[in-house]
Amino acid sequence: MADGSRSVRGGGGGSPGSSPVLGGRCRGWAPSAVPPGHGFRRVTLTKPTFCHYCTDFIWGLAGYQCEVCNFMSHEKCLKNVKIPCSCIAPSLVRVPVAHCFGPPGHYKRKFCTVCRKSLESPAFRCEVCELHVHTDCILFACSDCRQCHQDGHQDQAHAACYIIVTPECTFGRLRNMILPPSCVQLFSRNFSKLHCFRISENLQAESDEDDDVDGSTQVSAKDVQISTDSSKQTLKIFDGNDAVKRNQFRLISIPRIAKNEEVVEAALRAYYINDDQQEYELQTFTQQALLSDDVINRNDAAEDSNSGSVFRESVPEAWIIRAKPKDEEVIRIYPAWLKVGMAYVSLRVNKESTTQSVIKEVLPLLGRQTECLQNFKLVEVLMGSKQVQRMVLDSQELILNRLKDIRKTSIRQMNQTRFYVVENSKSIVRVNLFIGGLPPQLSPEEYTNILKDELAIKTNVVSVSHVYQAQGAVVLEISCFSEAERIYMLVKDTTVNDKPLNAVVIPEVMASKIPQNCWPLLVFVNPKSGGLKGRDLLYSFRKLLNPHQVFELTNGGPLPGFHTFSKVPSFRVLVCGGDGTVGWVLGALEEIRHKLVCSEPSVAILPLGTGNDLGRVLRWGAGYSGEDPYSILISVDEADDVLMDRWTILLDAEEPADGAENGVAEPEPPKIVQMNNYCGLGIDAELSLDFHHAREEEPGKFNSRFHNKGVYVKVGLQKISHTRNLHKDIKLQVDQREVELPSIEGLIFINIPSWGSGADLWGSDSDDRFEKPRIDDGLLEVVGVTGVVHMGQVQGGFRSGIRIAQGSYFRVTLLKPIPVQVDGEPWIQAPGQIIISAAGPKVHMLKKSKQKQKKTGSLKEMRVDSMAVSEGGR
Repeated sequence: MADGSRSVRGGGGGSPGSSPVLGGRCRGWAPSAVPPGHGFRRVTLTKPTFCHYCTDFIWGLAGYQCEVCNFMSHEKCLKNVKIPCSCIAPSLVRVPVAHCFGPPGHYKRKFCTVCRKSLESPAFRCEVCELHVHTDCILFACSDCRQCHQDGHQDQAHAACYIIVTPECTFGRLRNMILPPSCVQLFSRNFSKLHCFRISENLQAESDEDDDVDGSTQVSAKDVQISTDSSKQTLKIFDGNDAVKRNQFRLISIPRIAKNEEVVEAALRAYYINDDQQEYELQTFTQQALLSDDVINRNDAAEDSNSGSVFRESVPEAWIIRAKPKDEEVIRIYPAWLKVGMAYVSLRVNKESTTQSVIKEVLPLLGRQTECLQNFKLVEVLMGSKQVQRMVLDSQELILNRLKDIRKTSIRQMNQTRFYVVENSKSIVRVNLFIGGLPPQLSPEEYTNILKDELAIKTNVVSVSHVYQAQGAVVLEISCFSEAERIYMLVKDTTVNDKPLNAVVIPEVMASKIPQNCWPLLVFVNPKSGGLKGRDLLYSFRKLLNPHQVFELTNGGPLPGFHTFSKVPSFRVLVCGGDGTVGWVLGALEEIRHKLVCSEPSVAILPLGTGNDLGRVLRWGAGYSGEDPYSILISVDEADDVLMDRWTILLDAEEPADGAENGVAEPEPPKIVQMNNYCGLGIDAELSLDFHHAREEEPGKFNSRFHNKGVYVKVGLQKISHTRNLHKDIKLQVDQREVELPSIEGLIFINIPSWGSGADLWGSDSDDRFEKPRIDDGLLEVVGVTGVVHMGQVQGGFRSGIRIAQGSYFRVTLLKPIPVQVDGEPWIQAPGQIIISAAGPKVHMLKKSKQKQKKTGSLKEMRVDSMAVSEGGR
């Protein structure tokens, strides 16, 4: 970046500030009496205004506002503001990292990171670092997102605040559960940030029609404020040829009689450029010039003009701001990823300076020998907010000419462009793609042949590195970026045996670099659970943790997450969803545990479903109701490890299922399912089946716990007069012993002391015939219910179920088709045998600790310190 005011050599590491904390965007600017780059002045407030630092209301009539970027602050907050002015934010970035913008949305009490104005109209939000920006300000946001992985070159973990923070980020209170970015490697070229972080592309549905925000005129109502003051005039300002082609301009309001310098200064401010206005001039053009790019300088007399030259009301309404030509200037050369102890060096270049001469002059300043000149290259980097573009400069390219071309294209782009000296290295490309949806139980050779036929993979650059036969999934290791992108895009439209394939970009976790006291948290979120709360939690956990440890279950299921963590020596799991989701994850864990270094990770639950019985038993509550995600992570970190039994249910039908063609069919093959909570036969399962059918007919209505329970009540009332002599339709054996059943309509096997949204079906009364139930005692309790009324009384706490038996091995004989449900998943089971037995080792669960937070008064402060500054609530 050009910087004529700097010394020839400079740019040391700067004085370190307090360590930033990964929990949003790092706020790494050292506290000072004068916030970096801001020009604050006291202003009189004429309408309700919020502080951009603390987001609280500014009481009174006075506040402090930056003249350049409109940052507004309380007087008391001035000394704490660490957010740099928009005009210098790009200069503080060490390693550019593009943002991951979701679809435009409405955000309350949030402020644009560029213009600092409230987000009254739809705006973009980064899905990783919580940066908010107006659609027409997105061009001016720099690429200062969190760096969440290494791409084979970088060694440091921070982006915007690397220069003036201590070398290692301590990650604050969540340090024990965050996956350090230095331990994650991902070759991400050719993949968007959405693909890298496995963010569902359906989030982008609203913005796909106009994905290229840069390509159209973006002038919002907040900028188009044509002054009604007769002494003012409004001008269109373009910042270069690119803006002219796109018809993309900014509006400024100036007096009808204004000095040339005042207009230039206003134009620079509109593009958030804080350079000396003497280095710029204004040019105008006719309307025809918009099409022909024939830009005419109407200020030819500028050399003879003085500060008294004026813009009068008869001037054209559209202007281009241009940088005046220079015979020499000072540029910054950044040492990229070389560990040299300084942020950059400043170098004076002239008309004869070439790329090769710049490298030759810079290397000694970086402590390198000029004899190895051929081992280095100069890279031009454009730090766009949505994409970081890199271009290697030719060794004989004239640097001043290159700067001139960039400024002619766009002075805004010049403000976001810098030069890095990079050491040549032969990096090994290794992209890992998880491919799911394949037929199960095939050999690696058979999977390779399927991929050859369906995806035409090139075996010279693609190999199958891992095979998950039971799940019908493979992991491909690809040594070519273009081939990886081609396969990824082709998978979306490919089906095998009428089943669609799915592809997920998988990062590589370098387990040897994980600190010994770190137990990263693997987070699974079911966005379909809990209405829209699952989607909000995905965003919050990506912001608080490393996005590479947060997995969306609708995008490939649990297997990609477990594969990513397969080499991690110790980790824990958080499942955000209903009891069915928890069972899904625990089932996947059981199938893959033999391939995990940490074969028995402890599992916590954030209940998002309707019943949430397992979450209740483990003290995680009846359901998520908007608690602070940061507090949830603290609770997970402090939770107690407990054991829980899991059970295997073998379903062996002896007769064909109903509906067979011509009445001739083979019996259903034996099926095995896993049980965590309970298994019900009869009326209990029948109600679940009716609810399931109602949800399938109108899934859009089942988006709240209240509505779901209302449907349960409705289907229950419809069955209230129903009578079924279940005890005549089934036979029960417990531990090889026949058990006589009483007159009941429902038989329920319970593993946990919670059923039907928190009801105690077994009851608390002591009974000498049975042991006191525990979730880890290796026993199941068998309970009967006489009908819907009895079930309602149990859920109301007025009665308990009929205690029938307790044991570890059960055989149920079905004499006719019976409704069956396991952990809320219902179906009609054909006549035959049902065998229930213990399922291997007990599973480790996390039970929320009863102990209250110590120093509860400081928890809020801890939260504020751990969250990155949201630049005025972003």
